[in-house]
Amino acid sequence: MILLRHGQSEFNLHFTATRRDPGIIDARLTELGHAQAADAAHRLAGTGIGRIIVSPYTRALQTAAPIARALGVPLLINPIVRERYAFACDIGTPRTELERSWPEFDFSGIEDIWWPAMEEPAASVTGRATLFRGEMAALPDWSNTLVVSHWGFILCLTGQSVMNGQWLRCDPTDSPPEQIIWRA
Repeated sequence: MILLRHGQSEFNLHFTATRRDPGIIDARLTELGHAQAADAAHRLAGTGIGRIIVSPYTRALQTAAPIARALGVPLLINPIVRERYAFACDIGTPRTELERSWPEFDFSGIEDIWWPAMEEPAASVTGRATLFRGEMAALPDWSNTLVVSHWGFILCLTGQSVMNGQWLRCDPTDSPPEQIIWRA
């Protein structure tokens, strides 16, 4: 499968400059983030992607939507691939509001409040990544899946830190990383 970190968000822009949480809830993409999403759609053409699994955060949806349109593939919303809940940007948008903003996508499989109520321990994200790895490994066509996710989830799944708009291949049948190093 291919793992793509969402494009640059307003949170990423400010946090990178200050190393402080700017308090932006469910951050949207910046102009650069939208350009990164368009570039990913172009670069992923011809890779055989048959489905996209995406986190319900707005920044991930804004990254995945143009790719789904360009490739003509279904987009499946799955909170298991969400970011670790640790900052204001990890407060999501309720399903009912997402449905109004994104009527072309099916949000019926998620709860109205789909993000945790309090900071999520790193071990919880590792657990979600392990569960997801197993679910994907069981699919015969896992190699044709694009997952649009976040830094922390991709780190737990692969042991690798990726930049906004960067993607990498992941074989879910391989052994998971042994130790994850979190950095703020």
